[in-house]
Parts: sequence; C-alpha cells; structure tokens
Amino acid sequence: MVQGSSYICSLVQSLRSASFPSKGIYEGTKANRTEDGRILLFRPDQNATRMMHGAERLCMPSPSIQQFVDAVKETVFANKRWIPPPGKGSLYVRPLLVGTGPILGLAPAPEYTFLVYASPVRNYFKDGTAPLNLYIDEEFVRASPGGAGGVKTITNYAPVLKAISRAKDRGFSDVLYLDAVNRKYLEEVSSCNIFIVKGNRISTPAISGTILQGITRKSILEIARDHGYQVEERAIPVDDLGDADEVFCTGTAVGVAPN
Repeated sequence: MVQGSSYICSLVQSLRSASFPSKGIYEGTKANRTEDGRILLFRPDQNATRMMHGAERLCMPSPSIQQFVDAVKETVFANKRWIPPPGKGSLYVRPLLVGTGPILGLAPAPEYTFLVYASPVRNYFKDGTAPLNLYIDEEFVRASPGGAGGVKTITNYAPVLKAISRAKDRGFSDVLYLDAVNRKYLEEVSSCNIFIVKGNRISTPAISGTILQGITRKSILEIARDHGYQVEERAIPVDDLGDADEVFCTGTAVGVAPN
C-alpha cells in the first residue's frame, strides 16, 4: 500500500509527463552469476552511450556514462540474491529515463527522472538454444527513415505488438520487418538484430536510423572480425535469406539465436 501525500503527488506528476509519447527511453542489460560466484555485467557502458544518443534525439538530458554504470552496479549489488544460479537465468536490469515534470503539452518535460530496476528472468529458451521461426511481415513496418527507429524509446515497441500477435497466431515466434520504402530489404526482428552467413561472409543490415544499434550486434561484429570473417553492414534483400548458409539473431533477451 502506498502512503504519503508527497509520494502520491510525485507519482501523479511522473504519470502525467511519461504518459505522453516521446518522454521516455529505456535500456536493457543482464547480470549473470558464474560458477565461481562472480557476478558479471555485459558492457553496461555501451548501454549508457546508447541512452545518451537516444536522449539527445528526444531532447532529454541524460546521465553520464559513469552515473549510468554506477547506478546499474548498485542496483545489481542490492538485488544480487535474486540472480539465478549459473545457467538457470539472469537478472534483467532496466534503466529508465522518463519525463516527470508537471506538463501535458507537446514539449520537453521540465524535469526528468532516471531510475534502474531489476527482475530475475529465466533463460529465453528452456533447453539450450532453439531456432526462431520468423514471419516476414509485408504489411507492417517497424520504423521509417527520418523517424526514431534507432532510438530505444518506449513508443517504438507498442506498435509491434499487433504484428507479433498475428505472427504467433500463425505459428511463428516473432516478426522480421522489411524496410518502409522499398519493402524488400531486411531491417530487424521485433526485439533483436538479424545476421546472414554465406561462406566466410557475415552480413547484417546497416545502421541507417531505422534499426537499433544492438549491443550484442556490435559485439558479434567485433568477434567475427577478430576471427577472420568478412563482415558487411549493408542493405540485404529479403531474397538473400534463401541463399544463406545460416541466419541468426542477436539481442539481450535471445543472446545469439539461430533461425
């Protein structure tokens, strides 16, 4: 039960501002427990950099990289008892930046709140890694050039729910979106990036403002280059899927998942 008029007033102000589109961005990362008892975070500084980029796009102030990382570490430490045993899941950490000033109009909020919360989660797949079964949507698009598709704003995800629901009703696990202009080039999946492999060449859609700059995506590109693969960030025609040797997705939730 919530008590205290000052808390209720603050909560109401938060809802008044954050309920308006464009006044909220978030990040997602995980903390995992190792066999020797250590707790590991996956590149939280990269999440901090991405939040700063998103905040600039939406006219929001943002915490510094150090403030962001410190807040994530403190949250993980305070909730370390909830981190599952090795291999059984992880602690999902969600930093959130929202407008909290008393405003309802179409304008930047006068105040913003940065907070971090966490929740234990199971592995995305129950037994090891399972392939994703993707539906290529020819009706809905996730983002358009000139929009905010490359920003992890709260308004970028609600619109995909109908497409996901329709895909799941048809027996698929998620949706693969095509570009909004030509409807022929791969963009991304609802919550992860996509890669195709042909021989020694690994390709993924180029960052052009319509897809998210995934932290796992960036890591895979770096690792692939280090291992001698030819890495391409380019426009990928949907027809290339049929000729690929392998297709996989990357993201905080799925990790690296084959298709």
